[in-house]
Amino acid sequence: MAPPATERRTWARTLRLLGPAFVASIAYVDPGNVAVNISAGSRHGFLLLWVLVLANAIAMLVQYLSAKLGIATGRSLPELLGDRLPRLWRLLFWVQAEAVGAATDLAEVLGGAIALNLLFGLPLLPGGIIVAAASIALLLLQSRSQQRFEYAVMVLLAVIAIGFVAGGLARPVPWADAATGLVPRFTNPDSVLLAASMLGATVMPHAIYLHSALARDRHGIVAPSERRPIIIATRVDVLIALIIAGLVNIAMLVLAATSLAGVPGTDTIAGAQAAIVTHLGPAIGILFGIGLLASGLASSSVGSYAGAVVMAGLLKVKVPLIVRRIVTLIPALIVLAIGVDPTEALVISQVVLSIGIPFALVPLVLLTGSRRVMGDQVDAWWTRAGARIATVLVVALNVLLVALAVGAY
Repeated sequence: MAPPATERRTWARTLRLLGPAFVASIAYVDPGNVAVNISAGSRHGFLLLWVLVLANAIAMLVQYLSAKLGIATGRSLPELLGDRLPRLWRLLFWVQAEAVGAATDLAEVLGGAIALNLLFGLPLLPGGIIVAAASIALLLLQSRSQQRFEYAVMVLLAVIAIGFVAGGLARPVPWADAATGLVPRFTNPDSVLLAASMLGATVMPHAIYLHSALARDRHGIVAPSERRPIIIATRVDVLIALIIAGLVNIAMLVLAATSLAGVPGTDTIAGAQAAIVTHLGPAIGILFGIGLLASGLASSSVGSYAGAVVMAGLLKVKVPLIVRRIVTLIPALIVLAIGVDPTEALVISQVVLSIGIPFALVPLVLLTGSRRVMGDQVDAWWTRAGARIATVLVVALNVLLVALAVGAY
C-alpha cells in the first residue's frame, strides 16, 4: 500500500533539506584518515575496529550539535565565539585555528598530490598545483550556489566510497575475526598511538566550525516555530552522511587487515597502494588511487570553506574564498617543493589538528547546553552528558597522541 500523501510530502521535504552534513562529512574521509586507517589495519589487523565505531558515534553527535547550533541561533560557532571573546583572545583563538587550517590544507593537498603520483606518475609539486586548481574550481561553484556545491561534494563522496569500499570487499572478510575488533583493547604502545591518531583524524576541528555555518546558510534565520522539522531533517542528514563516512573508514581498515597485514612498506600510502596492486590487482589499485584523489580534492575545498567561516566569525573580516584558497595553499606547496617525506608530513599534520580539537569541541558543548543561547532547542540532559563524556574522551586521547608523537620525535 502506498504511503499517505502527507507522509510522502514530509519525506520529500526532508530529502530537499539534506546536504550540509555531506559537506562536513568529507573531513572524516580525508587523506589523513586514509593514512592512519591503512596503518592500523596492516599493523594490527582488526584490533582497532572498535575505535572507528566509537569515533563515528562521537562524530555523529558532534556534527549534529554543530548543525543544531547554527539552526537555533542563526549564527556559526566562530561568530558566537567572536561575540563573546575579548579582542586579544579572539586574535589568539584565530591564530590557533589558522594553524589547524594550515595543517588541514597540508594533509589534503598532499593526499591529492600522492594520488596523482600513484595514478599518473606526476611529481608531487605539479600534482599539488593541479589539486589546488581543482579545489579553486569547486569553490567557484560554491560561490554561485551552495546546493550545487553540496551536490558536487556528494558525487565526490560517492567516488571516495566506491574507491575504498571496492578494495575492502575484494577478498572475503573473516567476519568472526572482524567481530573481535569490536572489543575495546590495546596490545602495545603503537596500538595506543594509532588509536589516538584514528580518533584525532576523525573528529576534525574545521568540520565542527563549518557545520554550524553550513546549516545556517542553507536554512537561513529560522523562526522558533519552524525549527523542529528542520532539526529532524538535520538528524537524518547527519545520520546518512556519517554512516557513509564511517563505512568508508571501516572499509579502509578491513582492506588493510585482510590484504596487507604483515606486508612490508604499507606504513606509507604509496607502499599501501603498491601492495594493493600486487595482492588485489591493478584495477583495485586504480580505484584506491581515484578514491584518494577525490578525497584530496573534496576535503581541500571544504577545508578552505571552513577557514573562511572561522576568519569571518572571529575577526569579522570577510575575504573572498578564492583569495583565501590561494593564500592558504602556499605553505602546502612549499612543503611539496622542498621534498619533505609525505607520510611524515601527514603524521605531523594530524598532531597539529589534534591540538586544535579542544578549542572547537569544548565551546560547542557549552553553547549547545546553554538555554540562554539555544532557547527551546537546548540539549536535553542526556545529550549534554553524552557530549561531555565524548569531549573528555576525545581531548584525553588527543593529549595522549600529542605526547606520544612528541616522544617519538
